[in-house]
Amino acid sequence: MNTRKFGEIKAVAFDIDGTIYETWKLNIRLPIHFLSHLNFFSKYNKARKDLRRMEITENFLSEQIKYMAKALHISEEKAGAELDRIVYSGLKPRFEKITPCKDAVETIKAFKEAGFKIALLSDFPPEQKGELWGLKPYCDVILGTEACGALKPSDIPFRKMAEDLGVEPSEILYVGNSYRYDVLGSKNAGMKAAWFTGKKTDKTGMADLVFSRYKDLQAAVLDK
Repeated sequence: MNTRKFGEIKAVAFDIDGTIYETWKLNIRLPIHFLSHLNFFSKYNKARKDLRRMEITENFLSEQIKYMAKALHISEEKAGAELDRIVYSGLKPRFEKITPCKDAVETIKAFKEAGFKIALLSDFPPEQKGELWGLKPYCDVILGTEACGALKPSDIPFRKMAEDLGVEPSEILYVGNSYRYDVLGSKNAGMKAAWFTGKKTDKTGMADLVFSRYKDLQAAVLDK
């Protein structure tokens, strides 16, 4: 499993939202739902931004509920119910007809067949995406950062993923579309990073690889 670009890696891990599927495919399905809950989403987006700066290792969901209850001036019980109704269960049907990026599924299957361990790590519950486009049988680890106690770019979920995979962080190539959350987060945890931009660019920053097509990622990792 030696590759010229990455040295020896034993696992390839992927962000889900914006990486396995393009963000616009979700966004075009959200306007009515978003506008119907405009005040809620305004408070929710601020909550997530603030919570990213905290390393909550006990119960992230509880802290998120407390934050939303205070922001919306409602009880914690109602805040929890609204989070589920609007965000978790509320967004789930929107994923049913979303298709993955071109060659994304095929690339992950090729990595698995080549002997790499495969992981998915998302800031939202992976189960929200249903069957994950048939990828579940190919994954050794599937994690939501909320269950780990902290959102990206905290190194906590990245290190938890490495622990569950049974490999050192330095032996993992992490693939994501967000430079701030995915690239910097995985690099700070000691991993290699591949930045999926969706467009061609010469800007790499801390990323070990920048790609816009999954075929290019596959070729780089498998040294084709």
